[in-house]
This record gives sequence, C-alpha cells and structure tokens, in this order.
Amino acid sequence: MILVKVLAPGFYARQNVKTPLRIALISLLATQAMNLAFVGWLDHAGLALSIGLAACLNASLLYRGLRQQGIYTPQPGWGMFVLKLLVAMSVMAATLWFTMGSEGSWLQKSLLSRTGHLAWLVPLGAASYFVTLWLFGFRPRDFKRRAAD
Repeated sequence: MILVKVLAPGFYARQNVKTPLRIALISLLATQAMNLAFVGWLDHAGLALSIGLAACLNASLLYRGLRQQGIYTPQPGWGMFVLKLLVAMSVMAATLWFTMGSEGSWLQKSLLSRTGHLAWLVPLGAASYFVTLWLFGFRPRDFKRRAAD
C-alpha cells in the first residue's frame, strides 16, 4: 500500500489523474472478487489477503504504467539492492520464526511473560535484519538523502 503512495504521484505530477483512478478501480474490483473467493473458506483472513493482493496489483499496474510511459526508469543496481533487502528480510523472518516458540506456548504464558518474550524478540529481529544489511555492505551513511543527479 505504501508503494502505491510512492508511485501514484508520478502520474499526478504530470496532471494525469485518470490512470491512477482507472488502476484503483481495477484494484477495487479485484478486491471484491477475491473477497468472494477467499472469505468463505478463510474468514476474516480472506479479507486481509484480498486487500494485500489487490494492493500488490495496484502497485504493479502503477509501476508498469510509469515504465511504459517512460516516466520512470530504474537506475542500474536496483535489482541487486532489492535482492539484498529480500535476503535481509528473510533472515529476520527466519530468526523470528525459530525464536518465537509455538503459538500454544504464547497462549499459556502470563501477560508479563509474553511481554518479556516480545521485548527481546523485537530487538533480535531488528538486529538480524541490520546485521545482514551490514554484512552486505550497507552503512548508515548510505541512507542519507542525496540530491538528484
């Protein structure tokens, strides 16, 4: 959903409000169709799934439109950048998955125990993500805002 907020202004800056509106309507129709398909057997999780998939569709169509109209051309290196981020997210997900414990154990613990467990899981997940990025060569200075070339 955030990617939609990033990509749509590329059209608005060119006074083109029709294309994002058409894409939003396509996404809305897709959401409703997926609601019908998913809610019956996934209940409320089907709603979340349909909204998430429709947001991905919306972002994909906006991106494709920006590329086709020549409004956006990715600079070299973006593919490797995204791959490194995906690996870092996967390491974080695996770290959290293997250290969180079973769902049943969470339900049996007291509130204080769950809070304590969560209090070390969150920093552990963040640390695994940022250490992975650091191993890939990312440094804090790389995230400073730079003027456009």
